[in-house]
Amino acid sequence: MNDTRKITEGALMTGSYLLLLLIILFTPIIGSIFLFILPVPFIFYSYRHGWKPGVLMFVAAMVFSLIFATVFSLPVTLLSGIGGLFIGGSMYKKRSSYETWAAGTIGFIIGLVAVYLISQLFFGMNWAEEIRTALREAVSMTEGLMGALGGSEGAEEQLAALEEQVAALPDYLPSIFALGGIMYAFVSQWLSYKIINRVEGKKFHFPAFRNFNLPTSVLWYYFFALIFTLVFAESNDIWYLAAINVFTLTGAFLVLQGFAFIFYYTYVKEKSKALPILAIVGSLLFPTILMYLVRILGIIDLGFSLRERLQAKK
Repeated sequence: MNDTRKITEGALMTGSYLLLLLIILFTPIIGSIFLFILPVPFIFYSYRHGWKPGVLMFVAAMVFSLIFATVFSLPVTLLSGIGGLFIGGSMYKKRSSYETWAAGTIGFIIGLVAVYLISQLFFGMNWAEEIRTALREAVSMTEGLMGALGGSEGAEEQLAALEEQVAALPDYLPSIFALGGIMYAFVSQWLSYKIINRVEGKKFHFPAFRNFNLPTSVLWYYFFALIFTLVFAESNDIWYLAAINVFTLTGAFLVLQGFAFIFYYTYVKEKSKALPILAIVGSLLFPTILMYLVRILGIIDLGFSLRERLQAKK
């Protein structure tokens, strides 16, 4: 009876995945909304029955996607399936929300690397070059528009700096994969929580963002990576590439720490909830200045335990 139920649910979840995949393939504009939902069938089934039955569903989804879709669906299924298995398997083992998020991040990073290798080896697609070409075209269009409108010297300097960043894009691919995996895992896990809570009456949720707190070791990784980027700045060897990627990732984590402190400060001091929202919006609009300040705030919070001091004063 139990095996029959597993097979029935596995067929239902595989069918649901194929339906979502076909929507994305044949209606790309509307279907792009479903990209973050693709891992949900794998998450739901692995959460219900464990990772071993989840692997069987993953294999079945691979076979049927090749039959009913196209060979180009293979990378999408790899990414969704691997990430979904890691999240669902972690939920099956009753891990915490953040532990599940970390597991899902690892799964999606593995999936992204697999997609990168397959698309480059079998389809002849170079992600770095494709993205760089698209960005160069955007820069060229901006230059043409500025030329027609009579751009200033300062704007030309900003465009030159942007062109240098575009040229250095391949060096940051590991960081891009990691940040992409973090974001994809979070959204897919959050959607799965909503669906499972609705279907099964559970209470899965992420803890309040104000309680997000990194281990102090992240601060040391950040400073050591900063030192290594300065030491190996004149070279492009493996040490420099490793340093800039660790520096980029830890810097992004410290930005999250800074935003979490703003939410915590607002909660403890009973300030307006608009304050953290304005901080996020302002940082997105003026990332060069405000995002840097938020990162410094995250460093101070992590290094000097600002939250404990706030709580003690209260």
